[in-house]
Amino acid sequence: MKKLSVVMGNVVVALALKSAVTTSNLACGYIYYQPEMPKEAKKLRKF
Repeated sequence: MKKLSVVMGNVVVALALKSAVTTSNLACGYIYYQPEMPKEAKKLRKF
């Protein structure tokens, strides 16, 4: 059971990192508000 927990934890971490990379390269879809991007997330930008 502990092995399954470790594997699932790694999957969650990988998905969170992929989500952070993807959203760091996108702009807000709404016209009025886009929060300030954290400095750590700016390191993940591709351009």
